[in-house]
Amino acid sequence: MIKYFQSGSRMSQAVVHGGLVHISGQVADNRKAGIEGQTSDVLSKIEALLVEAGSSKSKLVAVNIFLPQIGDFDAMNSIYDAWVDPQRLPARACVEARLADPDLRIEVTAIAAV
Repeated sequence: MIKYFQSGSRMSQAVVHGGLVHISGQVADNRKAGIEGQTSDVLSKIEALLVEAGSSKSKLVAVNIFLPQIGDFDAMNSIYDAWVDPQRLPARACVEARLADPDLRIEVTAIAAV
């Protein structure tokens, strides 16, 4: 069985299948915030989607982070490191990539067990 959460005309924000929840790329609502504010916003959105789908950040298995300015890496990590469960660190990639809106400083996808 496949469960879809917060579906729109183009995609769902989360999909559960095969014991995993796949979180679509999340971006900040406040696109004028700096990297710390946008990172905090994105991680809060991911955590809420995980809970809605029956999971939690302690069950994360993979996180992919996209930064249009790799110079934001350390500032982003300061927020991420405080958020993630240090006893259950997921696999992770962080790459520099141009995002859909030039005001976006970060986009994050995630996969977690349910």
